[in-house]
Amino acid sequence: MALLLEQVSRSFYLTLRILPAPVRPQIGLAYLLARATDTIADTHLVPVKRRQAALREMRAAIVNTAAGRTAAPPDFGELAAAQTGPAGQGSPGERALLERAGAALEALRAFSREDRQLICEVLHTITCGQEMDLAHFGSAARDRICALETEEDLEQYTYCVAGCVGEFWTRMCRRHLFPDAPLDDAGLLPDAVRFGKGLQLVNILRDLPRDLRLGRCYIPSAKLAAVDLAPDQLLDPSAISRFRPLYEDYLRRAREHLTAGWRYTNVIPRPQVRVRLACAWPILIGVQTLARLGECNPLDNATRTKVSRAGIRQVVFSSLVRYPFARAWNRLFEKHRRHIC
Repeated sequence: MALLLEQVSRSFYLTLRILPAPVRPQIGLAYLLARATDTIADTHLVPVKRRQAALREMRAAIVNTAAGRTAAPPDFGELAAAQTGPAGQGSPGERALLERAGAALEALRAFSREDRQLICEVLHTITCGQEMDLAHFGSAARDRICALETEEDLEQYTYCVAGCVGEFWTRMCRRHLFPDAPLDDAGLLPDAVRFGKGLQLVNILRDLPRDLRLGRCYIPSAKLAAVDLAPDQLLDPSAISRFRPLYEDYLRRAREHLTAGWRYTNVIPRPQVRVRLACAWPILIGVQTLARLGECNPLDNATRTKVSRAGIRQVVFSSLVRYPFARAWNRLFEKHRRHIC
């Protein structure tokens, strides 16, 4: 499974490797299963109804496995075949992920009942978000752009596909790594949710031009209408003059979510170095991404905003060097945040 993780997500694989051993298998498997359901939802060569049915099959299989019931694993041969080949849209890793769905489910059986339940709960929420995505965007195309309708839709979507992961991560780490630490869970869990939602909002803002050309607009149509824009007008980079204030409002919101994520990171007991680093890296990369997004035209599809591999290495190195020194560690986040204030 480790090789498969590296194939389908190099960035998360970096985070996973630093996690402490008592939680690494559970979080790694939950991620693999979530990537499998995400691959199902995104296989555009397969009709929407079949993808919806496959998501329900996978969710049912996860529930049965988590409950200790024996059942034949779902067959995703058709979906796996659509990942590669002349017309394929995915990757060999994604194909292997679907072909080995049964093995991933079998790996779930090895965990305790409590861990299986946590994994089951987070995947239930994630697949609900993926079904919501298919319901909104199943008929989308470049010449038929579909948008989320309201701010509530966006909040629900970012919670289902990412905010719930913060809750899962926290409960798993709390259970295995620092169960007796005197933490305020009533404050910790909301910040964990904001952490996840912030990372997802960064992805939405970064991928806006690409998503628009796939017919997907995650900026709610009600918010666009308030600035006299329709979703299809965002295909024109010259619309930036009207769109910029709204876009900057979402940049600010993403920054505030990541600030909550940094607060969350620093509430985790200081001896939990690996967990803190695993949280810090995506936050620091996220604020760097927001800084770049604030300097470019986010409607221009010719520009791909991305932190380089060298930039990621610098984040890792600087965090390791500064970790022993609390003031220097906190300045690490402030330095990046100042660029987007």
